Amino acid sequence: MYKEDKNEPFWWGMFSMGGVVAALLVPLHIFLDGLAVPLGLVPEEALGYDRMRGLLTNPLVKIYIFVLVVLPLYHAAHRIRFSLYELGIREFRLSMDVLCYGGALAGTGVALYVLWGLL
Repeated sequence: MYKEDKNEPFWWGMFSMGGVVAALLVPLHIFLDGLAVPLGLVPEEALGYDRMRGLLTNPLVKIYIFVLVVLPLYHAAHRIRFSLYELGIREFRLSMDVLCYGGALAGTGVALYVLWGLL
């Protein structure tokens, strides 16, 4: 078994929030960008570059995009960590926690950098 960590409830919370976002919001965006516009259900101007660039000046939209990108990263990190444990891969040279959650934290930093740069 893996060793129990006092931070485990936090990571399970991030896992569940990321799962909800990945299950509800990501398919909506895939539908809008991948199907609705090409099928003519939504006018192309509604999701055009200029419109999206204008929306990204709103701080609430930046927060939404941040949540849309970052929470599934933590969901994936937690799932990968426990999948590797189930396969019997317990430790590398670095701890599994550092590899999995460190990758999610790095993705969080990149998302902050990119969204902060969009003014």
